[in-house]
Amino acid sequence: MILKKATVLIVDDDPDVLTAVKLLLKTEANEVITEKNPENLNWLLQRNQVDLVLLDMNFNSAINTGNEGLYWLRKVKEWKPEVCVIMITAYGDIDLAVRSLKEGANDFIVKPWHNEKLIDTIKELLDKKEGVKPTKSSSKGNSGDTAILGEADVMQDIFHKVNKIAPTDANILILGENGTGKDLMAKAIHERSLRADKPFVKVDVGALTDSLFESELFGHKKGAYTDAREDRVGRFEEAQGGTLFLDEIGNISLQQQAKLLTVLQNRQVTRLGTNKAVDVDIRLICATNVPLSELANENRFRKDLIYRINTVEINMPPLRKRNEDIVILARHFAKLYASKYLKPSMDFDAPALQKLKSYNYPGNVRELQYTIERAVIMADDHILRPDDLIFSILETSADVTVDDDNVPLSIMEKNAILKVIEKHNGNITRAAKELGLTRTALYRRLSKYDI
Repeated sequence: MILKKATVLIVDDDPDVLTAVKLLLKTEANEVITEKNPENLNWLLQRNQVDLVLLDMNFNSAINTGNEGLYWLRKVKEWKPEVCVIMITAYGDIDLAVRSLKEGANDFIVKPWHNEKLIDTIKELLDKKEGVKPTKSSSKGNSGDTAILGEADVMQDIFHKVNKIAPTDANILILGENGTGKDLMAKAIHERSLRADKPFVKVDVGALTDSLFESELFGHKKGAYTDAREDRVGRFEEAQGGTLFLDEIGNISLQQQAKLLTVLQNRQVTRLGTNKAVDVDIRLICATNVPLSELANENRFRKDLIYRINTVEINMPPLRKRNEDIVILARHFAKLYASKYLKPSMDFDAPALQKLKSYNYPGNVRELQYTIERAVIMADDHILRPDDLIFSILETSADVTVDDDNVPLSIMEKNAILKVIEKHNGNITRAAKELGLTRTALYRRLSKYDI
C-alpha cells in the first residue's frame, strides 16, 4: 500500500508528539488522525479505515498494567489484527519495545526519532502489508510478509480460477476459515483486474453497528445526525471505478442486508441526510468465514443477497488441507523476518520441519506466520530447531494438536479419497463433488497417490 493512500492513527498523550507527527505526515499520508486518550482506540478503529497505528508505550491512563502500551497493542490486534502497529518508546524502554514485537507489533521507534527514518519505516510496513508474491505458483501482486504462495493442487486450482475471473466484473464471494488469506486473495484479484489502477477499498462490515452501517458505506451530509459535522463520502463512492471488498459479510444483520441489497440492485447510493441518489460503478468482492450452508439459512442471511454477491465463489483451503505448502511458507517467512530483524539467513533442521508439517494449524497461514516470526526473534542460531517453534496457546486446544498417531496428512488424504471413491462405486464426478475438488484436481491426486 502506498503511504499517499493510507490512513495513519497516532495515539500519544503528549500533545507535542501528536503535533510533530501530524505535521510530518500531513503531506505524506492520505489522512492523519491524532488521539490523546487510548480508551478511544476501538471507536476510532471502527469508524475509520486505519492502515497503521503509531502507539505510545506509556500513558497516564486508568489502565494499570505496568505498561499501558502493551495492553493497548493487544487490544488493537484483537480488534483489527490486520492493522500495522509501530510502538513509540523512550530509549530506556527498549526492552519493552522488543517485547512488544513478540506481542504482535510490527516495529518500534525510539524518541527522539529521525523524521526520514520514521517515514521510511512506515512506507516499508505499508508496502509489505497485503503483499502477494508473483511466481509461477502464487497469485500476482507485491512481495510481502503475507504473500499468497502455494504449490498444492488446491492452490493451483484457485490461481487458475483467479486468472479466469479477475479480468471480469463478476461479483466474487471468498469463503474460508480465519487466517487462510481471504483479504489477500481479494487484493490479488483486484490487482489482476481491469480496475487495478483504481481504488481498492476494504470494509470490515461485520464490525459495523446498525447506526454506523449506512454512514460508513453510503456516506452522509453535514447535520444528518448529531455527530455529522461535515459531509462524508461513503465507501461505495470512495471505491468508484475500482473494487469494494466487504469483509465478514456473513456477520451483518438482516436489516443491514436489506439496505445493501437495494444498493447493489440499483447501483446507486443515497447519503444520509439527502434524497439525491449517486450512481456507483464498483466491482464487489465479499468474504466470510461462515460456511455457505449456514448462509443459506433464511433466518440468518437473505438468499437473494447471496445470489447477488456470489456470481463466483472461491474457497480458501485451511493450511491443514495443503500440507505440502507448509515448508514453502515457513521458509518464506523465515527469510522475511531474518531480514527484517537483521538476523543471519535462517533455515530449519529436519526435526523442526517435521514438527511444522505435523501440526494442524487451527489459525492457518496467519498462525504459521506468527510462529515463524517469534522463532526468528528469539533464535540464538541460524538453524531453527523444534524448541524454537512454539505454537500459539490461543489456537491450540485439547482436540486440535497434531494428527492422531503422527499419521502424515498425505496418508490421511489418500485414505479419505479411497473411501469416497468406494462410497460412490468409482464415480469420479460424484467423488470429486463430495471432496470439494474439481475432476481435474481429483485425477491429479489419483496419479499422485498411485490410486
